[in-house]
Amino acid sequence: MAEVTYNEDNIKSLDWKEHIRMRPGMYIGKLGDGSSQDDGIYILLKEIIDNCIDEYVMGHGKKIDLEIKDGIVSVRDYGRGIPLGKVVDCVSKINTGGKYDSKAFKKSVGLNGVGTKAVNALSERFLVKAVRENKAKVAEFTQGNLEKESKIIKAKEFNGTYIEFEPDRSIFNNYKYRSEYVESQLWNYAYLNAGLKIIFNGKTLYSKNGLLDLLERKTDTAVLRYPIIHLKGEDIEIALTHGQQYGEEYYAFVNGQHTTQGGTHLQAYREAIVKTIRDFYGKNFDSKDIHTSIIGAISVRVEEPVFESQTKTKLGSQNIGPDGPSVKAFVLDFMKKELDNFLHQNKETADALLKRIQQSERERKEIAGIKKLANQRAKKANIHNKKLRDCRVHKTSKTRSTDESVRLASMVFITEGDSASGSITKARNVQHQAVFSLRGKPLNCYGMTKKVVYQNEELNLLQHALDIEDGIENLRYNNVIIATDADVDGMHIRLLLLTFFLQFFPDLVRDGHLYIFNTPLFRVRDKSKTFYCYDEQEKQDAIKALRGKPEITRFKGLGEISPSEFEDFIGDDIKLEPVILQDKTNIEDVLSYYMGKNTPDRQKFIIENLKVELDQIKGDEVINLDDEFEPTVSTEDIAKNVVN
Repeated sequence: MAEVTYNEDNIKSLDWKEHIRMRPGMYIGKLGDGSSQDDGIYILLKEIIDNCIDEYVMGHGKKIDLEIKDGIVSVRDYGRGIPLGKVVDCVSKINTGGKYDSKAFKKSVGLNGVGTKAVNALSERFLVKAVRENKAKVAEFTQGNLEKESKIIKAKEFNGTYIEFEPDRSIFNNYKYRSEYVESQLWNYAYLNAGLKIIFNGKTLYSKNGLLDLLERKTDTAVLRYPIIHLKGEDIEIALTHGQQYGEEYYAFVNGQHTTQGGTHLQAYREAIVKTIRDFYGKNFDSKDIHTSIIGAISVRVEEPVFESQTKTKLGSQNIGPDGPSVKAFVLDFMKKELDNFLHQNKETADALLKRIQQSERERKEIAGIKKLANQRAKKANIHNKKLRDCRVHKTSKTRSTDESVRLASMVFITEGDSASGSITKARNVQHQAVFSLRGKPLNCYGMTKKVVYQNEELNLLQHALDIEDGIENLRYNNVIIATDADVDGMHIRLLLLTFFLQFFPDLVRDGHLYIFNTPLFRVRDKSKTFYCYDEQEKQDAIKALRGKPEITRFKGLGEISPSEFEDFIGDDIKLEPVILQDKTNIEDVLSYYMGKNTPDRQKFIIENLKVELDQIKGDEVINLDDEFEPTVSTEDIAKNVVN
């Protein structure tokens, strides 16, 4: 083995922007293209808005203007404005900022002075303008390098800071801001800062009642078991109710930051709910029966919070402040007093809450025996050899390593049949890509109870492969990807899988783990070049680009795509379409419309929206809407399809 030298020449010092650009994962988590809520472009946006929010919390400015157009982001707050003599330093010198003085920013979102600098370094173009007392200063950067710096000039504008940036496309490949994600992010800021007005692309977002407004917007109040409980105290606010869905649904915040991965405050909240309810009713309920179908939100203010990563998605702080109580004790004391008082004063709500818990208890006991047998069958089926081709790295929650194979989110492809699973299995990256193979069409489980998941072998094995039997806390993969053929049968299987997840694991969808895998429909090539096309228009464009008479292949199924070609489709440029639950989406209504008994309304929708191109129809194939879009099994046929 050749000797590796190690001397002064091996020691390198990177300046701030070079280090951020070389190791962006250390500062903003993963990169991504905007198809996931935690992709880097949304973290860049968050870092800028966090500063605006801090100004509002300190009592300066009641409005934030935000516009995103053609990938360019502009944000204007009406706070005090960056001190003009420090404008360049505040956006280009690491560990420079005004938040180190805890008296000025006692409970700020960000304290380490990195966020804005990371945005600057990772942007193709970055502009900052500060206005203070009729004076202004402007600075422009390219990839973190200062290009222009104005002198302090006169300005007839309101005080505040304006920032405009364009994420660097050499780092964020083919990125696209999804308005649904941005708007959801902004609504959270509005809920946590009642009275703040946020104007996004001309639309005003405003909340008067904080977390009460949040839960009302996130839920269909018609399906709630009792009116939302809303309680506020010093440095803490909670909202709580129960719905009819399976699973739990929580929204947790610290100092205005949406901690999507929870942390000590959410853990304390869940424990406090259980203890308070047990004490109030004088019964030792199983915690699962209390948590089932719960919808809750908590916001706390913590002095100098400690997060588990730069992206601040999980609180690590154990105490409210240097001299304050533990987060656990703080939340428990508040809940024991305020929630207990509320239940004593609102008997109807207390009675409805008790009925919900008792219903969950009955359902849990009803399926206990079935569940035990199903677990034994899953173990006997040797799932990890026959159904699942697993990967080496599973779901990650902390800042990912800069090593490419680990940094990428882990994912599992749910495929139909052996041919499709075989092609993906041969082409995948075994570090972070797994494959689960379905056998035939899954059961249409619309309207059924969770008992059917344990009675049906395929659904039971699927939930065990994902490790979501007891909730999504143990979910084995960051991304669950439905990979079906782009034909009628494939679309039907896709709908059946969506029904399964929405019916029994809606929080998996709500938390942004479910995706649809897009594969090309056509391959257009000649001797010089190959194009993979995802629709008819792309095919026509490719034909024009090649000019001559190219070879055109239509992929009718995933199994027809060779493993060598699949490598191109499941690599860095993988095309995933996120399954997004809009605010106030009524899952019952959605499933009833698409997966219930075929109705004239649905027939009309299909006829008006189904576009079948002549070159996609094989021979005299006829699509019978009644046959293809009716549920896979009727209620009467369930017994025949359920494994006893």
